[in-house]
Amino acid sequence: MTLLTEAEQRQVAEAIDRIELKTDAEVVTVLAEQADDYRYIPVLWASLIALIVPGALLFLPGLLGAGYLLLVQWITFVVLALLFRIPRIGTNLIPRSVRHWRASNLARRKFVELDLHHTAGETGMLIFVSEAERYVEIMVDRGIASHIDDSVWEAIVERFTTRVRQGQVLEGFIECIDACGKQLETHLPATHERNELPNRLVVL
Repeated sequence: MTLLTEAEQRQVAEAIDRIELKTDAEVVTVLAEQADDYRYIPVLWASLIALIVPGALLFLPGLLGAGYLLLVQWITFVVLALLFRIPRIGTNLIPRSVRHWRASNLARRKFVELDLHHTAGETGMLIFVSEAERYVEIMVDRGIASHIDDSVWEAIVERFTTRVRQGQVLEGFIECIDACGKQLETHLPATHERNELPNRLVVL
């Protein structure tokens, strides 16, 4: 994973500057390298396999000694626990639903921590990306949700997610911000000049 460089982060901030001149919405972008370290999942898989191995060995003649089975079980657990810590292997053991659940939880925490629920007119918007999980989410406060249907954001998220899968995070951000800007300009045009929240990309 390669997070955006400082120059690329400035491009994201400039894109936010452009759209906020035309809308009352407050847009914040967050890019996380990974939503969780998932350390418990490789250990869980190693434990489950280690529990199954002795049962399988019971079907082999001459290998029924309790001490032998216990030794095999411990060796299996230790070897697999170490093996599954290798990122390329361990990542494949994490169910997609778990990865997305953790990323979604992080997005909701950031929405609150960044005070997007306290903007004037309730017009906060979060564009959240977790790169390792290939996860994108757009969250909006009630002031935006009352004017724009969620299906609009879902279509933008789908296109952005495709970009992230292709490793084109910067391009995805710019396209997403511009697409969101068009919707916000139409439904929540600027009525006065303000900037309650910083426009820089928040990198986790």
